[in-house]
Amino acid sequence: MEKYLQSIKKEFWRRVFKAELEYILPKLEGLKDILSVGCGPAVIEAGLAKHDFSVTGLDISEEALGQSSEAVRTVIGSAEDMDFADYCFDGVIYVASLQFIERYEEAVRQTARVLRPKGKLLVLLLNPKAVFFKEKVKNPNSYVSGIKHTDLNEIERTIKQYFNVQDSEFFLGIEGQNVFESRNPDLASLYVLKANKRNTYKDGEN
Repeated sequence: MEKYLQSIKKEFWRRVFKAELEYILPKLEGLKDILSVGCGPAVIEAGLAKHDFSVTGLDISEEALGQSSEAVRTVIGSAEDMDFADYCFDGVIYVASLQFIERYEEAVRQTARVLRPKGKLLVLLLNPKAVFFKEKVKNPNSYVSGIKHTDLNEIERTIKQYFNVQDSEFFLGIEGQNVFESRNPDLASLYVLKANKRNTYKDGEN
């Protein structure tokens, strides 16, 4: 964890986080209470807070959350067993975190539970076809090597059990140290799903 926390302070990751924040901001327009699941040190979440969002960051790592901004409310806990009341957030985001959760299906169900009616979900998934992913996953010291789920179609099907997917696209080209705009599936490091909570959702449904 210490190596990870040091690495994200590098100029390359600052550019990545800036690009992700600029992408996420308009997607959350009109929302107020945001939950970020698997937020780590909550770098992007601090950026959201500066734009007047009320942000809660959830992560299992106390060490990572200890590095977060005071502008972000942080909660130590599991995505599969969120300790939040029903219907308490307008939006939930996963920024390259969902694929690292062992029982991600349960995390998705919990997400639907804590979202208010018509709540929005924004999921940024690592794209396994991208050059960036293929390089990083080979490195045992990279956080990417810890990924547990790489089937994007299966993840999307799971999300559709509880959400209506409104839009999907590839985003954020990364090649070496270069960060650039790209929707090319071979270059875009992320696959993004934007969804709304299904009106028919009821807690406990399968």
